[in-house]
Amino acid sequence: MIDLHCHLLPGIDDGASNMGESLALADIAYTNGIKKCIVTPHINPGRYDNDITTIRAAFTAFQQALQENNIPLQVGMAGEVRICPEIMGMIEQNRIPFLGSLDGYRIMLLEMPYNQIPLGSDKMVRWLLNRKIRPMIAHPERNGEIVRHLESIYPFIELGCLLQITASSIAGYFGLQLQQRAQQMLEMGWVSVIASDAHNQNHRPPDLESGRVAAAQIVGERAAWTMVHDTPEQITQEKFTENAN
Repeated sequence: MIDLHCHLLPGIDDGASNMGESLALADIAYTNGIKKCIVTPHINPGRYDNDITTIRAAFTAFQQALQENNIPLQVGMAGEVRICPEIMGMIEQNRIPFLGSLDGYRIMLLEMPYNQIPLGSDKMVRWLLNRKIRPMIAHPERNGEIVRHLESIYPFIELGCLLQITASSIAGYFGLQLQQRAQQMLEMGWVSVIASDAHNQNHRPPDLESGRVAAAQIVGERAAWTMVHDTPEQITQEKFTENAN
């Protein structure tokens, strides 16, 4: 499996706090069946002031530590980008690392605030699409506005956004309400990718398998595997083939 959303880099956001935790998470991921992952630290100006430079520094150290500790997890780097006006300038300055590309578009992992969809988000999406950047919306099933009103996600699907839901949501680890939203999105055929969004060993581990199994009960084995392997592989193919970051 290939995990396109996880917070394994040490000391750069609210994920792993040090290299020891990063390596422990990498080991758990590999044991879980994740052979490749894209580490996606938060890019949230004013809270997590990351960009391609800070992420690359942490990523290079992590990649070296994986080799030194004989953990065969293959890694690439991107970012989980909080929607805000500041990211327009960061994109124009080439400071945002992308997940990869698909169908002629660069794919960016885009995060909404926890409890709402900001006014004007659709305009931001159009701005990105006009620059051949397709947003993949991170964990929409956990957004408070979408939990309350499923139709809130419709405009973004119609614009062409991809959706990434969290494995633990499908498996029911975040509660029944979020599980139901994840299941609805799967049933509607809206989901492109399932990812772990791993942050720590105990409460949010890098577990894709439980989500894949739960998704297979809804959409079938083939479709579930597509969301944890085939589509992620398409998006990240050049990144891993060329050993690029």
